[in-house]
Amino acid sequence: MKTDILEIARVRVLDEGRGLDAAQALECLTLPDERLPDLLALAHEVRMKWCGPEVEVEGIVSLKTGGCPEDCHFCSQSGQFSSPVRAAWLDIPSLVRAAVETAATGATEFCIVAAVRGPDRRLMDQVREGVKAIREAVDINVACSLGMLTQTQVDELAEMGVHRYNHNLETARSHFPRVVTTHTWEERWDTCLMIREAGMELCCGGIVGMGETLEQRAEFAAQLGELEPDEVPLNFLNPRPGTPFADQPLVSGSEALKTIGTFRLALPRTILRYAGGRELTLGDLGTRDGMLGGVNAVIVGNYLTTLGRAPERDLELLADLKMPIKALSQTL
Repeated sequence: MKTDILEIARVRVLDEGRGLDAAQALECLTLPDERLPDLLALAHEVRMKWCGPEVEVEGIVSLKTGGCPEDCHFCSQSGQFSSPVRAAWLDIPSLVRAAVETAATGATEFCIVAAVRGPDRRLMDQVREGVKAIREAVDINVACSLGMLTQTQVDELAEMGVHRYNHNLETARSHFPRVVTTHTWEERWDTCLMIREAGMELCCGGIVGMGETLEQRAEFAAQLGELEPDEVPLNFLNPRPGTPFADQPLVSGSEALKTIGTFRLALPRTILRYAGGRELTLGDLGTRDGMLGGVNAVIVGNYLTTLGRAPERDLELLADLKMPIKALSQTL
């Protein structure tokens, strides 16, 4: 008789701290809905044992919005699609103001994002100026997400004091060509490796619900496990008008929660962050279930081109669940 996957996970993940492989992750993703509470309960146990009760809170802001030359099919910031987002730059005082407002929520991370293939000299100079101004104004860790990097740029960001770099793989290697054609999954992987080798923390996740199969979703979880990022942001596709994925159906709530629980079992020691799309896919009740099913970090406020939950609602939820916000000193 075949051993139940959650029994296997209890030993491998909870007891030994080893993440599930792709085949095991697929078994979790295909559990019947009546087993979902068991999956989430085990994922919560894993999170508490290997990560603790604290929740990391982060805010993000776009320094350069829209006009990106890449064709990521989910993204309304691509200059190749007829989506309504148009190119715009944020000035440094506005960037600092956003960082101060983010810190006021209790957040310990503030991420500067730019819609580019990779940073040019102008953008790197603006980031340097912005990081310096933020550090002078408020005590918060500064992260960046600026696309693919050269080794020189990686070294420069590390020298600036950038705490963490976000560069999502977005999806499984086998599915990536159906999502992006203007660059490769391997190019993203290479940037992630350089970030890790430079000593910055690596934030690397993706988007669920872009037409991938459950097998590919399991493949993606295992590939992230191989990369071992410090943080994995889990987004659920929010189909944007004018993009090739505009008519893609939303992931169901139960499927989203199975994904959360499975990713926690594949990545037992990683910060697993609620990111975009959870408001549509999960709503208030599902968001609570995910916090009790392996999630231990949230982005508060709005995302880059879509609205999020009010920060107060997320902070009230954490207080209600008696989950303390991770202090700044614990993330340095």
